[in-house]
Parts: sequence; structure tokens; C-alpha cells
Amino acid sequence: MTRILATLGPSSLNRETVRACADEGVDLFRINLSHTGLGDVRPTVESIQTWTDVPVCLDSEGAQLRNSGMANGSVDYEQGMEVTIPHETIAGNRETISFYPDGIAAHFEPGDVIRVDFDHVEFEIIAKEADHCRAVVRQGGCVGSNKAADLDRDIPLAAISEKDRAAVAIGLEMGLSNFALSFANSAADVEAMRGICGASARIICKIESRQGIHNLPQILDVADEILIDRGDLSRQVPIEKIPFLQRRIIATAKAHRKPVHVATNLLESMIVSRGPTRAEVNDVVSNIEMGADGLVLAAETAIGVNPVGAVKMIRALLDEATRWTPNATIDDILGY
Repeated sequence: MTRILATLGPSSLNRETVRACADEGVDLFRINLSHTGLGDVRPTVESIQTWTDVPVCLDSEGAQLRNSGMANGSVDYEQGMEVTIPHETIAGNRETISFYPDGIAAHFEPGDVIRVDFDHVEFEIIAKEADHCRAVVRQGGCVGSNKAADLDRDIPLAAISEKDRAAVAIGLEMGLSNFALSFANSAADVEAMRGICGASARIICKIESRQGIHNLPQILDVADEILIDRGDLSRQVPIEKIPFLQRRIIATAKAHRKPVHVATNLLESMIVSRGPTRAEVNDVVSNIEMGADGLVLAAETAIGVNPVGAVKMIRALLDEATRWTPNATIDDILGY
């Protein structure tokens, strides 16, 4: 049976919504550590555990480059502007943008191109100083706070951040047994996560990078489950290749007899609308038919206008898929 994983956030992190989502059949509630402060982990888990018996999963930050907080929540950059990138993480503005993990900008070199968020605002490093870099905006746009970024080459990033380690310790203390490893790039990354979570934990390894794809068989050997994050993966792979990579990853996971989940943009329009598009419901059904063992709602339930409705839609599509057979007639389908 395909599971439903729902991310909790500002739109859904309340008793009424959590209970309603649980009643609709959510199997696992996800807390995204990239958008949850360490000081909020314990009270957030405590609240969820008082509202429902549905298990909670802590999703790590992982080996990810992100920009820091931005003044007033977002900043517009125009092509040709020059900005400073300090090594330390500070609030961004029109003249400055910084990146997390703290100190990562020390690894930037002239000629590097940094792409931020899905709009791909681009910064090219033009000079490197002792405590900062200078960059020019190659492609303008709006940059919000704490957005994922990519560099056009590999730089050293720890598979597990210090915040991840501290959050996992809190989770274990509170009885959690489900953890997700973001940007699982190798079997060694998974083993490192296992080392802090313990042998009895279930670790969902998120495949969202070229390295993760290339090392998929080895990752599957040591993972409990995997998750295809189509959003972050599309930062490193042309988007037209994502549907075919998804099919190959699912087939490979099935061959290894490991559960595989699919995330990103399942019901993206429901972030701002009460219902999904026709293309979205077709995508969800395609994921089910490909053999996805789990469907992950992220922004739809974390910040969307209708989180319970998003869960209800996934449940309705799962129910329809359960009743469907290739031999079903039109009358059969309409009578479901």
C-alpha cells in the first residue's frame, strides 16, 4: 500500500490540522530541519506527539549549500550588480549575500557560478579576499531566505551538519525512529547517519544529486528506504531527464527490494489554490503506477492554503488507483 508522507510547517503545525491529516491516512509526518530551528525541534515534536500517534520523521539538512536569511524575507538582484559574499553567515541585502554552512564561501574561487533557488539567480565569483568574495549577478531575480543553492563544481560539504547531529540526539531522546538523510551521496554518508541514529532507526536516503544517482546501488545496499527529491535533483540534472531518471531509480530500488518514495511538485498548485491541476493528478497516478511506495507532500502541506485538502486528494487518488484495472470499463470507472 502506497504511504502518504506529509511535511508540517506554518500552515499545518496545529492540533486541528495534524489530527485531520492523520484521520485522512498520513503515515508519517516530516519535520524539515532546513526550515526548523534547533531550538524548535523539541517543542515541535512534543506538540505532534500530543496530537497524534502517527510517527514523526526528522529530515536532515545534509550536504547542502543554502543562502542565509534575507532582509525583509527576500531581496531583488539585478543583472550586472556587484555583491559581497562574506565568509561568515549574515543577513543578506542588496549589497551582500552569504551562504550556509558557515565559512563555506572560503571555498569559492573566481569563475565559480552559484545558482540560487529554482529561479536560478546566478552569482559569478570575480574576486577572493581574506574574509569575503566579490561576485557579479549574471542572472537577476528575487532571492528569498534560506533557499537551496548549487555551485557548478563539487566543494567539501559534510554529509551531516552539527545541527543535524544535535537534532537527531533530541529525536532519539523523544523516541523517534524515523530519520531522513538529505543529499545522500554515498554509502559512507548513510553509514555516518546510521552511526548517530542507531542500528534500529529507519533511515530514508534522499536521492537529489548526481553523486547520489551514480552511487545508487551502493546506497541501496545500506539504506532502509530511499526518496527521490525531484526538485533538488533538477538543479543538477536537466528537467527533461527527471521523468526518466525517476523511472530508472524506482526500478533499481525495486530490484534491491527497498521502498522508494517520490517528492516535489506532486500538488504544487495547491500551495496557493484549493485544488490541483489535471497534470498534477496525472503525475500522482503515474508515480503510483511506476511503483512508488510513498508520496511526499512538502510545501503543499507545510505552507499551502489547504493542507488537509492536499492529503485528501492524495488519498482519493490512491483509492482510485486501488480500484483501477486495465480491464475497467468506462462505466466501471465512473461508478467507482
